[in-house]
Amino acid sequence: MAADSEQSAQETTFLRRFYAAATIVVLLTVGWFVWSNTTSEDADRSFKLGLDLAGGSHLIYEADTSGIAPTEVPELMSVLRSVIERRVNIFGVSEPVVQVERSSFAAEESRDRLVVELPGVTDVSEAVAEIGRTPLLEFKLLDRAALMEQNELEVSEVATSSSAASGTLAVSTEAGTGTSSTTTSPYVDTGLTGRYLQSAALEFAGGQGGQLSNEPIVSIVFNDEGGQLFERITANNVGEQLAIFLDGELISAPTINQAISGGRAIISGGFTPDQARDLAQNLNFGALPVPIELVSTQTIGASLGAELVEKGVMAGVVGVSLVMLFMVLWYRALGVVAAISLSGYVVMMLALFQLIPVTLTAAGLAGFVLSLGMAVDANVLVFERIKEEWRAGKSLVDATQTGFARAWSAIRDGNITSLLSAIILFWFGTSIVKGFALVFGLGVIVSMLSALLVTRTLALALPDVERVRGGVAAFLFGSGIQK
Repeated sequence: MAADSEQSAQETTFLRRFYAAATIVVLLTVGWFVWSNTTSEDADRSFKLGLDLAGGSHLIYEADTSGIAPTEVPELMSVLRSVIERRVNIFGVSEPVVQVERSSFAAEESRDRLVVELPGVTDVSEAVAEIGRTPLLEFKLLDRAALMEQNELEVSEVATSSSAASGTLAVSTEAGTGTSSTTTSPYVDTGLTGRYLQSAALEFAGGQGGQLSNEPIVSIVFNDEGGQLFERITANNVGEQLAIFLDGELISAPTINQAISGGRAIISGGFTPDQARDLAQNLNFGALPVPIELVSTQTIGASLGAELVEKGVMAGVVGVSLVMLFMVLWYRALGVVAAISLSGYVVMMLALFQLIPVTLTAAGLAGFVLSLGMAVDANVLVFERIKEEWRAGKSLVDATQTGFARAWSAIRDGNITSLLSAIILFWFGTSIVKGFALVFGLGVIVSMLSALLVTRTLALALPDVERVRGGVAAFLFGSGIQK
């Protein structure tokens, strides 16, 4: 019986040490994966650096959603993001980031913004021009009563002005000539905009419908929802003029002769072939569902980004080194285990950054450095519990098993509260705060797994010494868990 018990103990010890060796091999393999992807120029999984680390341009556009129902704003902002993303991708910006931001509920006025990040692009004039050329297409009905009132007002102003000889009417229903000197517009929104556009194409008129023969026109096709709305508008307003505005400029105001089904319409405005082709191309690239205005532009040089990366890496190295040094000095043998576990934590985090991939920013690096301290927190809780069991007379292996079991509730509660904080920051924060929250949240999860799996596996592989024994072994394996 004693022989069987001793053999079983030996097998258990062998398995524990085998698991520990396998864990170290896995960590080394992951470390090699990270190293190869970091040093290789053509690696598929290299680190993805954010704008502040790689250098580039940061543009902020503000969307005018004042005339849109609040329930429709999220959907329209999502469409706007997709449209701008397509526009940016077309002219070859590497890994652009386009995201929607909304002011917090504490702000006096709700604002919807579009943030465009262009890594590696320090001359943003072309990008801004491309985004700015994205047309806002609107269809509006002409209010004849308002038009007559405005014209009478303009005539009255001209008659009483000293420069009456040079005065002109402010509103015209001819394409491209509409201007206004007052804030009142004779055009009524119909709700039909470029958000419903499906496609646009350059065509040449056949001389019908009041159009010149071979006149360049743009034929547009609406999606199903837009086609139904267009049909209702034309059916309910036969004989009225439906004005077509592009970026706020009146380009055509045809008269509705009958209800138009099928979701097709024609834009004509005295275009040249090149103008009509460019208009069709821009509309196909994406007509904006809401008007936007560029409110902020920031350019970050590549040298500044490289300096941030260098300082972030240095902060990480110093942070890891100090934590490892403390753990080794205080817990000795178990401190070495914690140092290996912390190294594994760093390697696993870097691998996740490459695999997901996570866009690393300066705020994200700060979250990573902060999570290094959190990574060792679970080890401290466990080791202190092991100290108590060791003092009670248990062997190191028994004390380790009991310590992990009893420390689990504290580790669980502490990490859950940290994870909830990260989720709240990510949910309500801006893009910079989200970068911090994402890295910090990942760090909390990985640190908990690292402490419970890697640290436990390696600690159980240590020799099963007891406190009563003397010599070097008791000093090395007991110094961290006894006074």
